[in-house]
Amino acid sequence: QVQLVESGGGSMQAGGSLRLSCAGSGFTYAYYCMAWFRQAPGKEREGVAAFDTHNGRTSYGDFVKGRFTISQDTLKNITYLQMNSLIPEDTAMYYCAAAIGGCTEVGGEVRPPRRGEYNYWGQGTQVTVLL
Repeated sequence: QVQLVESGGGSMQAGGSLRLSCAGSGFTYAYYCMAWFRQAPGKEREGVAAFDTHNGRTSYGDFVKGRFTISQDTLKNITYLQMNSLIPEDTAMYYCAAAIGGCTEVGGEVRPPRRGEYNYWGQGTQVTVLL
């Protein structure tokens, strides 16, 4: 059974940076699509970024606008989300997720993650961005 444990959340002033980590274990398939989602109070969970462990390709939600970077340490099975230029609208619970197989591609590009496509989820880590 895949288990995902997030860490690295906290409070930060606007304009600052945080790096979230997702430690994964129990992987049995050759490839997974690893992703970060976020959910703010009263809002739906939205896809932030995805990383295809098969080929290292990535995708991001439109709101990221070059501020975030998803990466993975394959030896340690840790997926990172580096978040820069944080704004108050980034305040949310951030979740790590894994989908069996590679990430979904559309037109040759990795599609930003969609909640319904992921098999495993972590418990989340809170990110709060202060004015």
